[in-house]
Amino acid sequence: MGEADITIPVRRQLTAYNDRNIEDFIRCFAEDCIVEDGIGRVLMRGTEEIRPFYGKLFANSPNLRCELVSRTVINDYVVDEERITGRGEQNEIRRAVVVYHLTEGRIDHMRLLR
Repeated sequence: MGEADITIPVRRQLTAYNDRNIEDFIRCFAEDCIVEDGIGRVLMRGTEEIRPFYGKLFANSPNLRCELVSRTVINDYVVDEERITGRGEQNEIRRAVVVYHLTEGRIDHMRLLR
């Protein structure tokens, strides 16, 4: 994948997140994707755990929105700084840095720093 192409799955999952479309969102991830917090604790393992977590978040957050603040691409990694609003009933602004690793056009590892 070229540097411009590697961002496609990450861009697609961001669009699906903002549309709260769980099917399009899940298609961006490898079946065995690992989601970790900032210190490496596994939060979710595989799309069978990612789907219910994000499905519930999407259903309970009609105003959910993630704005891309910045993006850096390094080899097979995409590093996004994000600004998230509308999560659940909360009106607060959350900031996060997400490190995505991509293999064969899918996100196979995601580390969330928030």
